[in-house]
Amino acid sequence: MKAAVVWWDLAGTGRTIESMRAFLRDEAVDLFAGVEGLRLKFWISDPATERWGAVLLWESARAAAAPLPARAAQLIGRPPVQRTLFDVEATVEGVFTLPGLSGHGLALEPSGT
Repeated sequence: MKAAVVWWDLAGTGRTIESMRAFLRDEAVDLFAGVEGLRLKFWISDPATERWGAVLLWESARAAAAPLPARAAQLIGRPPVQRTLFDVEATVEGVFTLPGLSGHGLALEPSGT
């Protein structure tokens, strides 16, 4: 397995955390739901520093190397500031109450609009 961490600085791009949340609702979540070999993707943000990014968990190095939709880079107007690929040493799922991870997060909650 491989993990990738990707992030952008939104400062000076004309994009905001709120506009990127709309992008998630309107396009990205559904688009990435069909990416083969992608085990998990979650998007992250830090409004205080205007950073936007994602963490991706891949089933294999081959899956992690496949081309991905580049719509976020198109909207932001530049490639990510950082994209780092890591080896996954171990995985575990803890005790949880949510039946699944899909459909959660600020961008997908009514208050995230």
